[in-house]
Parts: sequence; structure tokens; C-alpha cells
Amino acid sequence: MFNRLYSNINIFNKALDGFWLRDKAINNNISNANTPNYKRLTVNFEDQLKEALKNQKTNLNRTHSNHLPYTKRIDEIEPSISVDKKYSYRFDNNNVNIDTEMADLAKNTIMYNALINQVIDEFDKIKNVINEGSK
Repeated sequence: MFNRLYSNINIFNKALDGFWLRDKAINNNISNANTPNYKRLTVNFEDQLKEALKNQKTNLNRTHSNHLPYTKRIDEIEPSISVDKKYSYRFDNNNVNIDTEMADLAKNTIMYNALINQVIDEFDKIKNVINEGSK
């Protein structure tokens, strides 16, 4: 039972790491909104996390380097930062839209706080199991 609880906490931990890094990237974009030639940063981790969760029940081991690659385990997932070099609608070649960044920051903050509440609930479950077991 505790393995399932701890695995949930590990999943939330990886998601929190991704949202924390995204928060830093968005704040960096906002602070450089008027810097000429600055290209906005984006953080990607959700697809890796979804794939790891989908294939979590598969316990494949690679025994040879020529075997097909397997999906990363949850503890191997790392959020990645990429530079968005797409369009630039401004004359100074900066592609940061402050309104979009502020909306992304609000969305990211809501998601981060929701995950924090989920982690608190997981620890409350563990605490309840310990308290009920001591009776």
C-alpha cells in the first residue's frame, strides 16, 4: 500500500519540478519582454510524464543496445527547456507577448498550487493510516 502512495508522491514531485521550471522560464520571458532579439523559453515535460504513466505497468528491461528503446521511468524524466525561435512580429526580433506570458503564468500557478494540494492530501492519507494503525 505504501508503495502506491509513494509512487503517487513521486509522480507529483516530477510534475512539480516541471511546473517550477516553467515558472522560472515564464518569469525570465516576462523580464526580457523588451530585450531586443530575445527569444522566449518554453518548458516541456507533460508528454514525457504521460508516456511514462501510460507505460508504467510495463516492466521491460533492455538487455542489448540494439533492442528497441523503452519508455523512460518516472524517476528518469527531466523537464527540458527549449528556445522558441518561431515568428517574431516585432521590429526588434523579440517574440515575447507579455499578455500571453501573464496568462501562462497564471495557468502555471494554478496548476502548481493544485499539485501542492494533492501532495498534502497524499501525506494526510499516510498520516491517517499511521494514526488509525496505532489505535
